Amino acid sequence: MAHRYGMDDWRAVRRELATGGTVRDVAVRTGVGRGTVHRWAHAGGPPDWMWSEMGVAEPGGGTRPARSPRQRLGYEDRCVIFAMAREGATHAEIARALGCHRTTVGRELGRCAAGAYDPRLAQRAAEESARRPRPRRVDSDARLRSYVVRGLAERWSPRQISARMASEYPDDGGMRLSHEAIYQALYVQGRGSLRQELRVELALRSGRSSRRPRSRLPERRGRRTWVDGCEVSLRPAEAEDRSVPGHWEGDLVVGPGTACLVTLVERRTRYLEMRRLDARDSRTVVDLLVEMVSAVPEGVRSALLSTLTWDQGSELAQAARFTEATGFRVYFCDPRSPWQRGTNESTNGLIRQYFPKGTDFSAVTDEEVRAAQDQLNGRPRETLGWRTPAEAIAEELAKANGAMVA
Repeated sequence: MAHRYGMDDWRAVRRELATGGTVRDVAVRTGVGRGTVHRWAHAGGPPDWMWSEMGVAEPGGGTRPARSPRQRLGYEDRCVIFAMAREGATHAEIARALGCHRTTVGRELGRCAAGAYDPRLAQRAAEESARRPRPRRVDSDARLRSYVVRGLAERWSPRQISARMASEYPDDGGMRLSHEAIYQALYVQGRGSLRQELRVELALRSGRSSRRPRSRLPERRGRRTWVDGCEVSLRPAEAEDRSVPGHWEGDLVVGPGTACLVTLVERRTRYLEMRRLDARDSRTVVDLLVEMVSAVPEGVRSALLSTLTWDQGSELAQAARFTEATGFRVYFCDPRSPWQRGTNESTNGLIRQYFPKGTDFSAVTDEEVRAAQDQLNGRPRETLGWRTPAEAIAEELAKANGAMVA
């Protein structure tokens, strides 16, 4: 009668093989037949019958390594469950042997009828369930997919698309999709996924892989006389907490050469005004800013134009002339402190989606600048309750008009 080897024999053979021993030497040292050693050397795991014949006294053959709470059951674990359940062990006893929670054991055994648990079939079903990619709702629902593709084409983020969809279709449960599901469709799936349809590669809007640290260098003093008396610390407190509209932040978006963009962002509504310039000397910049401010109706100008926060660049050295012409008071950030006008910094990062670093703005048309501005003002923002900046500024304008009539 052939000798019936056990789990201890299997483990002894595998240990000896791991040290580099030959089949003959391992067979001599372990007492296992050479043919069996040869088969086990090329096997991925113990034979099925060996697992199924394990008893409660030897769950897994000794102390098992600690497992992560998120670690999934493997074929060996399912064989232990089968063997111990057959001997009448409780779910808690099996869980202690495996190093998992008893509800995991309960769910695993609950998938089969009483006494019909088969570890081989259970493993096959688990592998089938874990196959990726799975069919996604965004691929199978044409209406849902159309909404997502349209939002991405407008350069909305997946989070903006998800939230805006819920607000536009409050009573339609079919029009719900998490931002993570959109990201998965963009980055995980292969042919037929969103990234194939859009032909774009989405990434961090800034294009960076990590954040830039804030400068801790000591402040350098220079002869920037236009800053004196206009420090950001003197700006009204209402501008800091965004309690009322009318407080703006501005900057230049530059490229090679002298051409640039002038950007103004309203702090409360995140509304953007953007224009192109062929030069960035102080006179040219101030003249354009005066022109941009003059476009605001005079009756509501006082409600929507109160302060402007800028960095200490020389392009606004003639800030006093700007204030005299518009009544729009300018305040300057501290040196190397761009976070003091963070709304504008963030918006300039979004603008780089349309005009990457290195863009020659002398080759950019005013129509392209206006199209980018309108698209950014049409994006829903979480900080605005998923309204768009255009909607938010329209509400503030309506309030200002109402107060003027009253």
